[in-house]
Parts: sequence; C-alpha cells; structure tokens
Amino acid sequence: MSVSIENDDLRVTVTEEGGHIAEILHKKTGVNPLWVPPWNGFKGSGAEDNLLSKIKGHNICLDLFGVPSPEEEAAGVGVHGDGPVVRYEIEVSDGALEMRAHLPLAQIDFERSIELNGTVVKIAESVTNLCAFDRPIGWTQHVTLGPPFLEKGATRFRVSATRSKVFEGPFGKHDYLIPGAEFDWPIAPRVGGGIADMQVMNDAPSSSAFTTHLMDQSLKDAYFTAYNPSQNLVLGYLWKPGDFPWLGIWEENYSRTHEPWSGKTLTRGMEFGVSPMPETRRQMVDRGSLFGVPAYRWLPAKGRLEAVYGARLTSADLAPEMMP
Repeated sequence: MSVSIENDDLRVTVTEEGGHIAEILHKKTGVNPLWVPPWNGFKGSGAEDNLLSKIKGHNICLDLFGVPSPEEEAAGVGVHGDGPVVRYEIEVSDGALEMRAHLPLAQIDFERSIELNGTVVKIAESVTNLCAFDRPIGWTQHVTLGPPFLEKGATRFRVSATRSKVFEGPFGKHDYLIPGAEFDWPIAPRVGGGIADMQVMNDAPSSSAFTTHLMDQSLKDAYFTAYNPSQNLVLGYLWKPGDFPWLGIWEENYSRTHEPWSGKTLTRGMEFGVSPMPETRRQMVDRGSLFGVPAYRWLPAKGRLEAVYGARLTSADLAPEMMP
C-alpha cells in the first residue's frame, strides 16, 4: 500500500511498508528520478532480504547505516536497521503528509512530515530515544536514483563536497576505485592508474563503488544536484551540514548477479547522513571520526533529534542555479 500527495508540478508517493519515498514524479514529463527496483515479490532469508523486498527510491537508514553484527542479525536486525522495514502510519491533511513508526528493535520512535510547495518538497524528521541511556546512532537518507533519469555517461552531478574517501575494502565484483584512497571531490583514483570524474555517471558496461564525501562545513547548506540533459530535468536535495555532514555515493552498474539483482540494476545512491561509511555499529564506533568529523550522532537518553531538509525537481531552464 502507498499514499500520495500532489500539486500541479509534482506527485510524491510513500509506502506503508518501510516508509520509502517511492517517487517524486515530475508531472509534466512523467519522470520519477528515484530508483524502482526491477523485481517484485522477492523473498529471502539474508540480513538484507527484508529490506530488498520493500525498498524503493529514498529510504531511511535508522538506527544503523550498514550491516548488523552477527549478534544483531541473530536478534532480528537487518541491513540499515528496522527503520526501512517497519510499517508506518500515514495521514494526509491539508495537502501535507504525516508518517510515523515505532522501531521495536532500536527502541526509537520516528516521525516524518512532507509538504509540497510548487517544485519543492519540504521534509521534516524527528528521532526519539525510548531508552534511558545515551546512544550512538546511524541516521542516513538513502536517496537512490535510477533509469530513465539515471543515464550512463550522461547524468551529471554537483555536490558540496571537500575531502573524500573510497570504501576501505572490497565493495563489489567490478570495483574500479583504489580501496581506502583519499581524494578531493570530484576526481577519484582508479585501480591500475588513471582517474574517474565522479561528476558524470559511469559509462562502463559494469561497475561498483562506494565513496564518502565530507560536506563543506563552511557553507550554510549542503547539497547535491543531478541533471539529465536529454530530459532537461534537475533534481536537488538541500540540508544542513551540521545535521548530515556526510554524503555517500553508491554505484551499482549491472554488477551484482545474485538474486534479486540478477545483473539488471543501474543505480546511484546519493546517501546523506551522520555516518561516512556503511558498516557495523561496532565499526562505526571504533572509527569514531573521519577527517576530524564524527562518524555517528549521539541520541540522548529519552531525547529527541530533529532535522529539516528539502528536495526540488524541476526543468533545468527554470533553475539554472542548480545546474552541475
């Protein structure tokens, strides 16, 4: 089941299962830049399978960004926590959407509101700790783009990034960036020599990668924009770097051949949050920080954290300031 709100410019749809923002539809062109997985009804028994059976577009990672530990997995925790798999209560009133869920494994209450104003989507979130102790959490907006908006060698990106780093270990079958390499956005070092310009979607037959990017802390707002020239559409997200200092870029370019991927998926995740790398909770805490910036957020005992951010989807002609 899903629920939508819309105006003359956009339609936004969220799912009850997992609370995913499944589409931000540009009504004039009929294009939804967000990823729609090429599978239906997938069921499996692995740590990520419950998430993969529900995932669409923009999903929340809470209170974990990455895989669970063996002990957490045995207790029922899946990849990216229970935020993207629990059932949400959704209400629509006066054109605004309110959604809330209780995360039983994390012992967190999560709320999100979505409002439309022309081509702008305003999103507000809160995370409430039901436990009587301070705790380190992961909290990431896993925004994943897909075809037809995501196009090899064509879709262009702009990011308010400074220092960057490649995932330290193997990430996929077709990794092409040097593991653990540090670099300045947007030029990343390739395995075997050469460079990759991360401002343009990879045009290789198959590729896989994860890189993390520190947002410019001197700016009032952090952002990414993505532009498809053939559609003349630009999508942008804007947030406070103090709320979400990191942007992870995940690339899956027909690389994963196991079920349900089956070598049929082209995606690029633009994942802004409080953690630089997808990893276990223990690894996140042991990392502590990267480039002097914390790798997690403290959620106080019985406390509440809030964040407000926004998205805009429009014709590039109407928003030249967003162009990569």
